[in-house]
Amino acid sequence: MALKASMILAAISIVLLVMYGADVAVSMGNSEKQGFLPLDDKTRGMILGGPAIVLPIIAFFIALKEKSKGLGGLIIISGILIIIGGLAMIAIPAPEGTERNPIMLFAPAVIQIALGAIKIVKS
Repeated sequence: MALKASMILAAISIVLLVMYGADVAVSMGNSEKQGFLPLDDKTRGMILGGPAIVLPIIAFFIALKEKSKGLGGLIIISGILIIIGGLAMIAIPAPEGTERNPIMLFAPAVIQIALGAIKIVKS
């Protein structure tokens, strides 16, 4: 039961990250600088990005004693998506008046990848 809940949390994280990336991509091509979700940069980060960073870590600890390569893979995928987002943030200049710190994204992403690797190795 704990493993199933953890898998769901990790999958939700991936869905949130994909939605976040898609919304940013749409907003980049839009002259109004708004994606398909009616959110500004800060709100998008809090609603989609924050939970996407925290959920895989929670999922790891919920299923700490369970063996699962699948969960480890999902956690690693989440970390990789966060790294891709951070690299995109570096490559694309920030809108005027917006401060970004992509380094803050890399630490949780590396933690997630490490936790996913631990989960896979212990399986």
